[in-house]
Amino acid sequence: MQKENLSATEALQKLKEGNQRYLEAETNPGDISSKIRKFTCENGQSPYAIVITCSDSRVIPESIFSAGIGELFVIRVAGNVMDKHQLGSVEYAADHLGTNLVVVLGHEHCGAVGAALNSDPDGYVKFITDEIRKAIGEEKDELRASCLNVERSVSIIKDSLNIQEDSKVKVCGAMYYIGSGKVEFLD
Repeated sequence: MQKENLSATEALQKLKEGNQRYLEAETNPGDISSKIRKFTCENGQSPYAIVITCSDSRVIPESIFSAGIGELFVIRVAGNVMDKHQLGSVEYAADHLGTNLVVVLGHEHCGAVGAALNSDPDGYVKFITDEIRKAIGEEKDELRASCLNVERSVSIIKDSLNIQEDSKVKVCGAMYYIGSGKVEFLD
């Protein structure tokens, strides 16, 4: 059981190792035992990474990174777009929980990116597609558009929370490939 906070570099390595275990696993090896539930209930959470990702049901960060209860602080919103609610959640986890790594995890075959590319939705979905359109500009390739969308969210987090390069909190983007299960970290 982990109570200390990892550095951003250690947390990124742990995510990469967890994704490798996921690629090789038939079941999730993350700790979901009654012992860890009791521990985190009594001692609080100490997640090693903040993951902002899409609401897509095929994208499950705890499984993708072979993580258990209390290891990841996950923020999910269609298209992994950033607004004040998501920024507040990132700020909370970084400031109050001491989490040093923030990962914006986009994915291939994203319905929200596809909607931004191929339709003009109305209702509340328009708020999401409008944000994605700001990120992708004239891009027509869906995978490249998803990467640009991740890059914009990374930039918004860094700028809004004033995270400098020399900060102990690191922000990076990543792409999840649904078909293979592989995560590619964008540098």
